[in-house]
Amino acid sequence: MNLLHIGAAILNQTPLDWDGNKRNILASIAAAREQGVTVLCLPELCITGYGCEDAFHSPSTHQMAWNVLEEILPSTQGMIVSLGLPVFFQNALFNTACVVADGKVLGFYAKQHLAGDGVHYEPRWFKPWPDGIRRELDGSKLPIGDIHFDCGGVRIGFEICEDAWVAGRPGAGLASRSVDIILNPSASHFAFGKMEVRKRFVLEGSRAFGVSYVYSNLLGNESGRTIFDGGVLIASGGKMMREGSRFSFADWEMTSVVVDLDLTRMSQARTGSFVPEIKDDDSCVSTLFNFPKLLPEPDAPVMVSGVQTKEEEFTRAIVLGLFDYLRKSRSGGFVVSLSGGADSAAVTILASLVVKIGLAQLGRDGFLAKLPHLDRLANIPDEELIKALVSTVYQSAENSSSTTRLAASGIAAAIGTDHIEWNIAGLVVSYTDMVSRGMQCSLSWNTDDVALQNIQARVRAPGVWMVANLRNALLLATSNRSEAAVGYATMDGDTCGGLSPIAGIDKAFLRCWLVWMEQEGILESGPIAELRLINVQTPTAELRPSKLHQTDENDLMPYPVLDAIERAAIRDKQSPLEVYLETRVHFEYPRWQIALWVEKFFILWSRNQWKRERYAPSFHVDDENLDPKTWCRFPILSGGFSRELSALKAFVEKEGSAET
Repeated sequence: MNLLHIGAAILNQTPLDWDGNKRNILASIAAAREQGVTVLCLPELCITGYGCEDAFHSPSTHQMAWNVLEEILPSTQGMIVSLGLPVFFQNALFNTACVVADGKVLGFYAKQHLAGDGVHYEPRWFKPWPDGIRRELDGSKLPIGDIHFDCGGVRIGFEICEDAWVAGRPGAGLASRSVDIILNPSASHFAFGKMEVRKRFVLEGSRAFGVSYVYSNLLGNESGRTIFDGGVLIASGGKMMREGSRFSFADWEMTSVVVDLDLTRMSQARTGSFVPEIKDDDSCVSTLFNFPKLLPEPDAPVMVSGVQTKEEEFTRAIVLGLFDYLRKSRSGGFVVSLSGGADSAAVTILASLVVKIGLAQLGRDGFLAKLPHLDRLANIPDEELIKALVSTVYQSAENSSSTTRLAASGIAAAIGTDHIEWNIAGLVVSYTDMVSRGMQCSLSWNTDDVALQNIQARVRAPGVWMVANLRNALLLATSNRSEAAVGYATMDGDTCGGLSPIAGIDKAFLRCWLVWMEQEGILESGPIAELRLINVQTPTAELRPSKLHQTDENDLMPYPVLDAIERAAIRDKQSPLEVYLETRVHFEYPRWQIALWVEKFFILWSRNQWKRERYAPSFHVDDENLDPKTWCRFPILSGGFSRELSALKAFVEKEGSAET
């Protein structure tokens, strides 16, 4: 046996927070040392933070990263540690993993494949390192490039995040160089079901390459929009050895295991297709290192996160994102304009779960320690913490119903928020009369429907903003992705807020999630029976008089249809005619009706890009986001698909003629 104790940590870093990032790194190294770990993998760009954006272009950022690296070096005595930082070389910036052993820098592996899709914009800042090239850093003999390391006879190679997601991943070349361990420091954002993909490439990498494979990831809401779920994975020879937790509220967590290098080496020897490179290898950086002799350990079960369903992934991802946003922005709490409808109820529940999950994971002392700017919480009992951190406001108008008022107060009471009610009807009348007199015209629902709806939504904004200001709290907007797609939201009304936590999720899923929360819920809260007050309602903005029977789906179309059209049109980039042909297969509505809905979607999508540009920052939970700043770009001014919609109309008319 040739036993080696290897490990990885997840870290909750913040861009350019040099001291905080260093503190987490040092704590994880100390924990690894205490566990007996010899080889430790830390996440991608863990020194600077991954989301530094254009600050990566600042020379001072690179210099400070070097300074912090040097400050960390003494803590690595007796260990081999991988640390992520940007390196400037030959007038280009490279995303590197620095290997440190016994307090000395051995060299820098440079990432070969850059993530440039979705939320990732790495090619804006970094250059990909060419395969098979090694150089020395200017002014030093430190190697950089496509290199691996021989530390006391143990060979260590790298795939940095995207390197492992591509078809021609570097691991194949590392296998031919007889590496024992592949480290994968990552900054892999959360998306539904993505963990299963990671497990597949980690397991298959360990099997196909005949290695022990160590995957580390960032954790938490690092820089505002992107949530990292953590989830260390360690596999050896095609077997998952350890799986770390996800969605933790901790600053860092360590996962480690003892592996037998002889097993993976002999696995390569038995594989007929394995052919080692028997030649001089200038890509290998060698150093002496004394590994401790270890005794065999009894097999331990693979620990799994336990987060299985889409509903629970959604809950834990958004709640972690909210908690980190709260503490990193040093806000005093959350404020929600609770209308008694599905969207605002969902946002309120998610905000309250910050407290419940935080207390469950960290305990009272640990939870409050992560909110040092809120010393007012010190003497508040646990059962009052939600009320101290979450404020809800129900703002009734002339068109509001008793149904939504009772639903709002019922949810607030069940959750325990600080609930406020007031009536804005007089303000709406004052604004309407003022404009009517000023423009010397009378306003009516027959001729001025949109303006009369919007003034109600907008009048709600100043009051709830004032509550947020008085409490130094973060106002949460309540618009969802389905409404964002077609602009079914009032700018400076229901879109007002500093953060829009559900703008990345569709309405159909959100309604299903609310039913799940009513009937099952997560461990820390259990079911919330009072959500039935929300779930029995037909979604409505309540901005028209009740006699007009306004509902969201009458204004737009059925939400499942809207979401299907959006995915086909925006995610899959299909033309209006293609969207129509696909949609009619999945829904049993008249063809002419589906055609009208498709036409409506494309018209509203084109008209309302300016609204999406103005939405508050939102969280990414899947790979279908509409955020124009980080995911889905579309011109504010466009031709509006006029020719494409004409082709759709002609096709439908031809279909109708053929049928008659």
